[in-house]
Amino acid sequence: MTTLRFDTTEDTATHESMFPIIVASTIGSAIEWLDFFYYGFLAVTVFPAVFFPGLNPYAGVIAAFTTNFVGFVARPLGSIFFGRFGDRVGRKPTLATTLLLIGISTMLIGVLPGYATLGIAAPLLLALLRFLQGVGVGGEWGGSVLLTMEFGNPGRRGFLTSWPQTGALVGLGLSVASLLLFKNLYPGDAFQSIGWRMPFLLSTMLLLVGLYIRLRIPETPAFLSIQQRQQTQSIVRQTWRRYWREILLSALVRSGEQAPFYIFTTFMLSYGIEVLHWDASLLYRGLILAALIACITIPIYGTLSDRIGRRRLTIYGALLMGSWALPYFLFFNSGNPILIILAIALSLGGCHACLYGPQAALIAERFPTQFRYTGATLGYQLASIIAGGPAPIIATYLLSRAQPHSSTYPVWVLIAMYLMAMALISLLAALFLKDYTGQDAVEARV
Repeated sequence: MTTLRFDTTEDTATHESMFPIIVASTIGSAIEWLDFFYYGFLAVTVFPAVFFPGLNPYAGVIAAFTTNFVGFVARPLGSIFFGRFGDRVGRKPTLATTLLLIGISTMLIGVLPGYATLGIAAPLLLALLRFLQGVGVGGEWGGSVLLTMEFGNPGRRGFLTSWPQTGALVGLGLSVASLLLFKNLYPGDAFQSIGWRMPFLLSTMLLLVGLYIRLRIPETPAFLSIQQRQQTQSIVRQTWRRYWREILLSALVRSGEQAPFYIFTTFMLSYGIEVLHWDASLLYRGLILAALIACITIPIYGTLSDRIGRRRLTIYGALLMGSWALPYFLFFNSGNPILIILAIALSLGGCHACLYGPQAALIAERFPTQFRYTGATLGYQLASIIAGGPAPIIATYLLSRAQPHSSTYPVWVLIAMYLMAMALISLLAALFLKDYTGQDAVEARV
């Protein structure tokens, strides 16, 4: 029987001392994704009219999604800049900086005048602020994950690093809840003129709370142990030269999680409201329920990955996601409110969570401490360009080009096939990834 060994330099926090660290990483992640997701929802409901007037409905949504995509393009750039910063200066100051950048960009979006006031400068400034928001998000994820990973017990990496992942679904739920709240407080045209701005402005209060909590967390012991041995050569260049295969496979393994997630959240609002004419509040309630379920299932899947292996669980998750694509649309198109909510809840709380729960540990544990922030964030955020960002644009384009009364197949079949293809890419990438579940830190093997 093989005895598992763990690098004790990373196992310094007790169960009690891990609690504030988990809280700090989860809250910061929730704030980050609250701002990022809220923008994505407005790209469907508000931004086409406020920043892209005069376009037909499909073109307006595609233009808004394209501006939304700018944030995804910026995420790998943020991972390069802040990854280098995090591996040079430390996890703690990097997390504070990224949170400030996200918060300031979000606040400025909330006060940005529309096309009627600024003309073409309005969508250009919107794209710039979305870009800055994306840069901050690109550096935020790695720090949140490494905060829990490098303080905690290596034998529980899947569970511990699942909490920043859970923060993303907390942010999703809060963004939808704020959308519902301010739609009720500012009914009709009032929401389009002023109501949509309120969550952007109020998120600055959450930013101050998150910043206060993070500044009270010490630097991780893993980083402190290698800080004096950091080399002066380019960290980004060295990381890519040594770990390019791990970076690319990390990006590809996220395809079956990233693309479906943005189909299940942002695109399905456009599809459900504009094409199927479902009640928007029904879809919003479904998303809130799905986020609540995922907040439970993501840590469960993270814990399960510690037991059966992250690679194996990722393969199971990819198969589950691929097999769910057709039933998802059948449920969603049924018109039955129960089946619609069930489709939304199972897509995020079941299929997506199975891939997302173990993902942080799966990616981060294959890089040594001195390159971990850069390598993990770059691999993670590259998926935003190849999968997450393009997904709503591709789905909207396929929908706009399909024949609505085709006798061959329904208009949504191509989108379902797209989801299956993304799941297949994740499965194939997982087959080529080595599983480090329950093994020593990378430093002990290099």
